[in-house]
Amino acid sequence: MTLAAPQHSPSGGANPRNHFRYTVPPATRPALRDLAGTRNALTIQEFFVIELDARGLDCPLPLLKAKQALNKMPSGEQLRVQATDPGSQRDFQAFARQSGHTLRACDVADGVFIYILQKR
Repeated sequence: MTLAAPQHSPSGGANPRNHFRYTVPPATRPALRDLAGTRNALTIQEFFVIELDARGLDCPLPLLKAKQALNKMPSGEQLRVQATDPGSQRDFQAFARQSGHTLRACDVADGVFIYILQKR
């Protein structure tokens, strides 16, 4: 997948590792399942995504890192999290339900769980 160059944070400094903001062109977005099981449901419109790589981290670190990233994001932006902890499936669904953020998609590919959260 080809992504546009990372943008700098609004404060003028570079974003910390794993918190780059990318604009993902529609033709290159990964095909994810939304919660209804429909593939490509998220490829309809352009959106900003902040990437968070939580692979190799055990519970509760993937969720904690996601919460920290969401706290720094403006409302409406989306966070894409990659995690390898199988317990993260339950954690992210419960977190979205309790926090009011929207879990736009969840999928698994090659043992990596992928979540897209939209900040409320």
